[in-house]
Amino acid sequence: MSFNRKNVNKMIDFNRMWKNIRINKKMKRDIKEVSLEEINLNEYILIDVRSRREFRENHLNGAINIPLPEVKRNIEKIIKNKNKKVLVYCQSGIRSAKAVEIMEDLGYTQAYNLKGGLENI
Repeated sequence: MSFNRKNVNKMIDFNRMWKNIRINKKMKRDIKEVSLEEINLNEYILIDVRSRREFRENHLNGAINIPLPEVKRNIEKIIKNKNKKVLVYCQSGIRSAKAVEIMEDLGYTQAYNLKGGLENI
């Protein structure tokens, strides 16, 4: 490969992109997860982050539906005490893991992801 200006710029862009990918991977943090067998559900506020349609079809008794896109905007209105135990779930555990991450960023200290989501029950 010759080192003309166009090739050098491509290499610089690639290096920047690769650095961003590595940084994003490092920034992923461990999300606290629990299974239903490990906990007493009565001690937790249950948050279902699936869509309203999914929630209507099936949900855990006593759960509050806050679809994932609304978590950041609405969670503090619904759960004011950031030290309460909160169990967040979705169908597979992916959306709820993201919701727990959002809640931790907002200062919630005891937000837990339901390991494997409803599929694991």
